[in-house]
Amino acid sequence: MKSLADLEEIRKKASAGVGMRKDTHATRIVVGMATCGIAAGARPVMTAFVEEIGKRNLEHVSVVQTGCIGVCRLEHIVEVMVPGEEKVTYVKMTPEKARKVVAEHIVNGNVVSEYTIGNAE
Repeated sequence: MKSLADLEEIRKKASAGVGMRKDTHATRIVVGMATCGIAAGARPVMTAFVEEIGKRNLEHVSVVQTGCIGVCRLEHIVEVMVPGEEKVTYVKMTPEKARKVVAEHIVNGNVVSEYTIGNAE
């Protein structure tokens, strides 16, 4: 950052990301951000979701965070809630898996079953 204009650009990018986290859209992606989730890599996973949704200009999707989802041994955990459908819980998430979930589940409507809690159990 070398100028006030650079600082303003950083502020705009940060504001856009925070706007994506608001709970005002149809589909919700809930990222577990308790201590166990953060230790397992929650921040890069959440960042991957926010970036991929922004890159695809998906307006009816929000990315929000929550505390402990309750199954620490399967961290990192993400829940996807699409109106009219059952909640899907993804486990052992990575940024790469997050991008695939956006492409397959959020965009195309196909649950990535190999990443779900049912498959892990």
